[in-house]
Amino acid sequence: MVYKSFFKDTVIYGLASVLPRVINLALVAVFTAVLDRVDFSDQTTWYVYAAFINVLLTMGIETSFFRYYTSAADKDKVLGSSFFIHLISSLVFLFAGLLLAAPAGAFLGFKNALFIRILVLTTVLDTLVVIPFALLRVQGRPVRYFVLKMANVLILALITVFLLVGVPWLVGHRPDMAAGLGFEATYSPGVFHIITANLIASLTTLFMLLPSLYRIGIKPDKGMVTQLLRYGWPIMVGGIAYAVNENVDKLLIQKLMDKESNGVYAACYKLGVFMTLYITAFRLGAEPFFFSHAHTSDAKQKYSTIMTWFVVFGSIFMLFVTGFIDILASIILRNKVYTTGLYIVPVILLANLFSGIYNNLSIWYKLTDRTRAGMYISILGGVITIVSLYLFVPFYGIMGGAIATLITYFCMAVISYFFGRKFYPVPYELPRIALIIGVSAFLSGLSFVNFRGNYTISTGLIAAFVIFVFLLQKEQIRKLR
Repeated sequence: MVYKSFFKDTVIYGLASVLPRVINLALVAVFTAVLDRVDFSDQTTWYVYAAFINVLLTMGIETSFFRYYTSAADKDKVLGSSFFIHLISSLVFLFAGLLLAAPAGAFLGFKNALFIRILVLTTVLDTLVVIPFALLRVQGRPVRYFVLKMANVLILALITVFLLVGVPWLVGHRPDMAAGLGFEATYSPGVFHIITANLIASLTTLFMLLPSLYRIGIKPDKGMVTQLLRYGWPIMVGGIAYAVNENVDKLLIQKLMDKESNGVYAACYKLGVFMTLYITAFRLGAEPFFFSHAHTSDAKQKYSTIMTWFVVFGSIFMLFVTGFIDILASIILRNKVYTTGLYIVPVILLANLFSGIYNNLSIWYKLTDRTRAGMYISILGGVITIVSLYLFVPFYGIMGGAIATLITYFCMAVISYFFGRKFYPVPYELPRIALIIGVSAFLSGLSFVNFRGNYTISTGLIAAFVIFVFLLQKEQIRKLR
C-alpha cells in the first residue's frame, strides 16, 4: 500500500509541475517554425542568463524560508525578512542592470541593449514573487498555487503565439487591422518578441500576487536576515553549479563552434525534456516520501526499491523517445534544418537518466543534514562539464556537448553513491540497475542506428524490453500487489 500511495502522490505532484513544462515544450514548435538557427541560439542564450540571474537574486532564500517558517514562533518575522532580502537584491540588480545594460549586452553577445534591459526587468519581477509563491506552498494552498502558475505560462504562450504567428498573419491578410493595433507592414517576428512575452507574463503574475505582497509587507529582522543568508548561501552556490551543469553547454558550443550549430544543439536538446518531465514528476513525489518514511524500520529497503523502479520507467522512456524520435521531432522541431542534430538525443536521454539517478541518491546528504556535500558535488560537476566541453566539442562537434553532459551526470551519480555508502548506506540493487540501463541503452542504440523510422521494430523492441523487465522484476511486482 505504501508504494501505491507513493505513485499516487507522484502523479498528482507531477501533473502540477509537468503541465507548464509541456506548454513550454510546445512553444519550441513555434520557435523552430519562425526562428532561424542564429535567433534560436540567441533566445536560448537569453534564457540561460535568466537562469543564472534567478539563482543569484533568490540567494537560496526560498529554501531558507521553508526551513525556518514551519518551526518559527513569529512566522511574520521569517516572512518579512525573506521578502526583504529579495527586495534588496532585486533593487540593487535593477539599478546596476539598467545602468550597465549597453556594456553588459556587448560583453554577453547581444547586439541590442534592450535585450539586457528586458532580461533585468523580467528576472527582478520573477524574484519578487518567489516568497509569495513559497507562502502558498507552506500554507497548503495548492489550488491557488497551481492556478497562478498555469496562468503565467498560459499568458506567456498566448502572447508568444500572437506575436510570432498571429501578427505576421494579420500583416499579410488584414493589414488594416494590424496597422490599427500598431504593427507595421515591415513587422518581422524574432527574439525580441519572445522575451517581451516573458516580461508581460512576469508582470501579470506580479499583479495577481499584489494582495499577497501587501500582506507580507517589509518587516526585516536583523538576526533572522543573518540566519536566512547563512543557511541560503550554500544552496545558492549549489544552484549556480547546477545551472552550469544544465546550461553552460549552450554558451560554450556557440563559442567553440558557431551560433548555427548551437541553435541545432539547443533545439535537439529540447527532446531530452521528455526524460526531464518524468524525472521532475518522480522527484516531486519522491522527496516527501523519502522524508516521511525516514524513521521507519525498512526505510532503506524502500529507497532501494524506488530507485530500481525509477530506472525501469526511465529506461522505458528512453527507449520510447529514441524509437519514435522522428515522429516527436516532426511535432516539436518544425523546420528540418534542426533535425540534423537528432543523433545527440539518445545520449542526452541517457545523461538525463543519470541526472535522475543522482537526484534519488542525494537522499543520503538530505537525511543526514550534510547539504553542503550536495553543493560540493554540484561544483565538481560544473568543473567536469566545462573541462569535458573543451575536450570533446572541438573533436566531436555538438555530440561533444551531449557526451560532456553524460560524463558529468554519470560522475556525479557515482561520487554521490560512494559517499552515500559511508554516511547513509542503502542496499541499492546495482547489478540489476546496471543490467536494466545496459539493455535499454543497447536497444535504444540499435533502434536509432539500425532501425530508425521502422516503427514496427521499434515497438517490438519496447515490448521486448517490457517483457524482460517483467521477468526480471516479477518478485517485486508480486510484493507490490
